[in-house]
Amino acid sequence: MTHIIRVLILFLCLGWSVLAQRNPKPFVIPELTEWQGAEGEFSPSGRIVLSGSSKELRAVAEELANDYRQMFGRQLRIVRGSARAGDFVLSLKPDYALGLEGYHLSITEVTRLTAATAQGLFWGTRTVLQLSEQHERQALPQGQTTDTPRYAMRGLLLDVARKYIPMDYLHRLVKVMAYYKMNTLQVHLNDNGFKDYFGGDWAQTSSAFRLESEVFPNLAIKGASYSKQEFIDFQERAMRQFVEIIPEIDVPAHSLAFSRIIPEIGSKEYGMDHLDLFNPKTYEFVDALFHEYLSGDKPVFRGRRVNIGTDEYSNAKEEVRERFRYFTDRYIKYVQSFGKQACLWGALTHAYGKTPVASQDVVMMCWYNGYADPTEMKKQGYQIVSIPDGWTYIVPGAGYYYDYLDTERLHKFWTPAQIGNQRFEEQDSSLLGGMFAVWNDHYGNGITVKDIHHRLMPALQMIALKTWTAHSTTIPYADYERQRPLLSEAPGVNELARLAAEPAEVYSQASLNPRSELPYEEIGYNYTVSWDMELADELIGTELFRSAHAVFYLTSPQNGQLGFLRDGYLDTFDYTLPKTGKVQIAIQGTNKGTALYINGKLRQRFDIQTVYVPQQEGERLNTLYQAPDPFSPTVYRTGKKMHYHRTLVFPLRRAGEFNSNITNLKVYNYLLHK
Repeated sequence: MTHIIRVLILFLCLGWSVLAQRNPKPFVIPELTEWQGAEGEFSPSGRIVLSGSSKELRAVAEELANDYRQMFGRQLRIVRGSARAGDFVLSLKPDYALGLEGYHLSITEVTRLTAATAQGLFWGTRTVLQLSEQHERQALPQGQTTDTPRYAMRGLLLDVARKYIPMDYLHRLVKVMAYYKMNTLQVHLNDNGFKDYFGGDWAQTSSAFRLESEVFPNLAIKGASYSKQEFIDFQERAMRQFVEIIPEIDVPAHSLAFSRIIPEIGSKEYGMDHLDLFNPKTYEFVDALFHEYLSGDKPVFRGRRVNIGTDEYSNAKEEVRERFRYFTDRYIKYVQSFGKQACLWGALTHAYGKTPVASQDVVMMCWYNGYADPTEMKKQGYQIVSIPDGWTYIVPGAGYYYDYLDTERLHKFWTPAQIGNQRFEEQDSSLLGGMFAVWNDHYGNGITVKDIHHRLMPALQMIALKTWTAHSTTIPYADYERQRPLLSEAPGVNELARLAAEPAEVYSQASLNPRSELPYEEIGYNYTVSWDMELADELIGTELFRSAHAVFYLTSPQNGQLGFLRDGYLDTFDYTLPKTGKVQIAIQGTNKGTALYINGKLRQRFDIQTVYVPQQEGERLNTLYQAPDPFSPTVYRTGKKMHYHRTLVFPLRRAGEFNSNITNLKVYNYLLHK
């Protein structure tokens, strides 16, 4: 008996030893919904083996090969035939359990990725890439997962109307979204500022529509809008990465861009940002605008969904509420007549009344329960997207809602089942999914696309996690935050301009020659860039460095002072270079501001500047310089304020044409001066 007990103890010890060696669940975003670890690792051979001959399978393999080369500098060969150790094997097989977006990943000596659809297979390749980038040899931990999302829609709304977002950034953003299995980007194409920031005058208030119109040629802002072909190409490229673009034309409120070109359709009672619901010309205009983008065999709006807006209109009178409900119903059906699914903002609790509004196969974005009670909207038959303002709204630099989302709170408490103070059952049949929003409410506040991205990135990763795994999320928040920086933004994307994982001097150059190029485009927050100068007389407008996104001036074009330009905002320090002598200069940048050090001492720090109603003409805020979008707030009413940001992602790509002798250039990815 004693011998038997000893054997059992030995067996148990060996068993636990084997289990202890099994690979734990690896870190990816979003978290894998399940994992069975094995022992050992997979070492890639450099081949992708196709188990099938479909075009879809080949397209996913080519995308994986291109991304792998971009990330790791190694070209994977795509082949047919038998698999051998080190191969990636991709296959498409019918499997009801995987749904449209799930995949099965088995990692042994061979990595086998299987899905029922190309989309599921593509998501699996994102997992493979995230695992690969966490190992210096791109080895993968052996084990297997069947990974399926809890919610079908996982997305982001981006307000491009009140802050022009260049198309090249939108392409990079889609790559980032796809890398984290986010499948929906809603593009808010029109909106306007608040008249309070423009002297209370709608005629002076900023507004924009960002898409070319041939029917209304004066509608889109020249130089700060997208051509039809650009927008078509953008949607089609996004489709190939399985990200759906939902274009939004927001009517009948938020519509100053429309009443600006046709004043008679603006409401005289509720403000020119409201369209007049009782004017037949309003319907002629809105019909023509939607028709331009939805009609024909190859419409400008290529995806299956279109958002018609319909939020935040006055509900002061019964006749207005009923007319608003009529308007909403009309444009739901108008969009549906072109074979598209209509999406809208929830407003039907606010606009209560008797006029019926279509709900069959209609997507409602529930953002505030006072405007649309989610439980009631479910009863009426709407498909609901959870985008609650108190959880998921970013308004950069505004001082209300979130500047950065509270990702810890989201991690602990939020899933798409939480809409405001209402909690649904997880994966309720009415819940399509969840999104977050970036609203650029304040024109002219100095916030750049770089600043938006800095806010967007942690939010995107968290919403990706909580819409994919929802209540099944197991990774502790502290572990998530510790490991999150290990991942790239996306293959070939470094919008945050991170130059190293650990604090370091990331670049140095003994002498900087005019017109020379550096190996980096820019460096992002937090950084220090320093250099020594033996001074010579410089022309006004002399550049030190330029990138695709910013310019740093030795002598700014406005006043000859040291300064910088980004996104059309020009900020200058209270410092002019001497004509002769020597000086040591350092610039430090964070997501809050920019600091200038002269000979090791702080000369000036640009923190966030709160600006109020000016007392004199010369006190007005007007920092725009050669901006693509001409509007900037220059007049404020008493009690109103704006938080103006003076940040800089430091440009490094090309040196300018300067006369001074510049030496000892150093670039640090941390703040050298505290």
